[in-house]
Amino acid sequence: MPTKSKPKKRKKTLVIVESPAKAKTIEKYLGRNYRVIASKGHIRDLPKSQMGIDFDHDYKPKYISIRGKGDTIKELKSEAKKAKDVYLASDPDREGEAIAWHVAHALNLDDTAKNRVTFNEVTKDAVKNSFKNPRAIDMDTVNAQQARRILDRIVGYSLSPILWDKVKKGLSAGRVQSVALKLVIDREKEIKNFKPEEYWTIDAEFKKKTKAFKAQFWGVDGKKQDLPNNEAVQKVLAKIDKKQAFQVNNVVKRERRRQPAAPFTTSTMQQEANKRLNYRTRRTMSIAQQLYEGISLGKQGTVGLITYMRTDSKRTSPIAQAEASKFLNEKYGKEYAAKGARHFKNQEDAQDAHEAIRPTSVYRTPESLKDVLTTEQYRLYKLIWSRFLASEMTPAVYDTVRADIEQNGVIFRTTGSKMKFAGFTKVYDNLQEKNVELPELDDGDQVKLAKSDNKQHFTLPPARYTEASLVHTLEENGVGRPSTYAPTIDTIQRRYYVKLEGKAIVPTELGEIVDNLIEKFFPDIVNIDFTAQLESDLDSIEAGKKNWVKVIDEYYHPFKKELDKAESGIQKVQIKDEPAGFNCDICGAPMVIKMGRYGKFYACSRFPDCRNTKAIVKKVGVICPKCGKGDVVEKKSKRNRKFYGCSRYPDCDFVSWDKPINRVCPNDGHFLVEKKNKKGLVILCPNGDYKEEPKEEQTAK
Repeated sequence: MPTKSKPKKRKKTLVIVESPAKAKTIEKYLGRNYRVIASKGHIRDLPKSQMGIDFDHDYKPKYISIRGKGDTIKELKSEAKKAKDVYLASDPDREGEAIAWHVAHALNLDDTAKNRVTFNEVTKDAVKNSFKNPRAIDMDTVNAQQARRILDRIVGYSLSPILWDKVKKGLSAGRVQSVALKLVIDREKEIKNFKPEEYWTIDAEFKKKTKAFKAQFWGVDGKKQDLPNNEAVQKVLAKIDKKQAFQVNNVVKRERRRQPAAPFTTSTMQQEANKRLNYRTRRTMSIAQQLYEGISLGKQGTVGLITYMRTDSKRTSPIAQAEASKFLNEKYGKEYAAKGARHFKNQEDAQDAHEAIRPTSVYRTPESLKDVLTTEQYRLYKLIWSRFLASEMTPAVYDTVRADIEQNGVIFRTTGSKMKFAGFTKVYDNLQEKNVELPELDDGDQVKLAKSDNKQHFTLPPARYTEASLVHTLEENGVGRPSTYAPTIDTIQRRYYVKLEGKAIVPTELGEIVDNLIEKFFPDIVNIDFTAQLESDLDSIEAGKKNWVKVIDEYYHPFKKELDKAESGIQKVQIKDEPAGFNCDICGAPMVIKMGRYGKFYACSRFPDCRNTKAIVKKVGVICPKCGKGDVVEKKSKRNRKFYGCSRYPDCDFVSWDKPINRVCPNDGHFLVEKKNKKGLVILCPNGDYKEEPKEEQTAK
């Protein structure tokens, strides 16, 4: 009797994505006829040991398999041989398109075949729909990525050896990072060169019957007037008779509407997460990646909670807008839902390749997901969810009043604002505007001056950049693109060209040396307009309007001339060791202050014969309140946050986030600390039973 042959195993369709987390999610959506695996990012790149570019043959790149990716490539090839079809589903951006092209090359796939699928959100419908309309790999997008990679390699691998030779080993320079560093250093120069200007204000409190309200000096005889000095103040005060009533004039009552902000782009998400949640840009992008790739929601399975997080577009899909409108009508009432679809204007140079960042469904509220998200994921998701929902809501409405309070030609002005309708602020209020209620004021009313306070002020220098404001400036000037902001800021910090003091980005001595060299010998590299034009040219390559080889040619030849001049013109920079003022406790030789990768440190002057080193600690001039023996010194946490501890650690474990001072609380004898707030330095007791508010430094008598 003949034996029955075993049925042939049905071949599956192979789908290749970038991340293992996304692979699991997508495989569940597509079902058992699909096998989804991850390339784990790029599998081919330029070699690290050499330039890897053939300058004689149209800048042809020499790609090699990335070290450590051998097993991944083997798995991809093995699975591709067994598969019925192969689809490339890497991220929907330039890097993703290039990864798809590299994978196709490694697997000998036809890169003109329709095997490329993209989706803006990792949800069942979006993923399944993407397979209905596969396309060929977009070689214009690949060439735009190649052009950026080659130019960055040329700049980096040409400048870095010069910095190693002339300044210090281990340094690097790059196109976008050099511009970011220059912005930080130029701002520091502005601050150092700033000359404060004196000005004065007169604040007054008036009373209408029993109700008090505040007003500020505006001008004299119908003209706005500045108060540059105390003499000008006294002239104004001399005109006022405190016993005489003031008259209310020019009362203007209006209704003001405040419109909601657009949903997040990559840049605005990074800025708001930095301001509101105190997240660094890299941390924000890492959390957003997790939310995009998918979170396990129990019985529902793994679901991508937000759309793709690298975007410069404020556009959202009509389907998402319709869902938001339905949710708002159900949850808050029709008066809160915007009438008609909202359209926000993109920046001029926006690629508009993907939607704005939004939740994949507004019905997945932050509160409903609190138990399945980490604290960080929950906080960022709530920010994204609230911002998108608010963008589809009606404006907030305020009743505003403006009035002039006048006597003998001297005019004080007061303004009031009262919320009439919450609108979008019910969900997301980025200004936290407060009501300032005034008594009922009409033209001709008489009010009394209760008190006045004239103060001296000085203009302040521009603020140092934070990560949020630096991202905003880079975007505003067209430098970099959504995917580059976080790595750029991270790189200049890791190289110790800048450091964080609180949230402020401060240049280091090393950063200033590197910037001076690049600015002197390679002015185009740090020229904002030049760098922004290159970004525009890369966009033109992606749009099929420019040839990538010609674009590289235009930038390389002027750079090569600068490079030849620099190699002979740059003198070796000596970073001199400063005397530390004490001797080595091992060999007795003088200790010096050296510059290292992570800042300055003490080292023996006999290095390398003696390798004794010590960290530089900053004493705050206070004896440890716990042990009474050690000094309180300034330290840094793993996340670079400043704190204070005892110099005798680990024998004494005293720590404080706030700076202790040489005073004790009059109530319980506990040590007092300094804490900064918007008004200045507050002195308080950590136990909470004593507080000294900051005093005005310059107040006129």
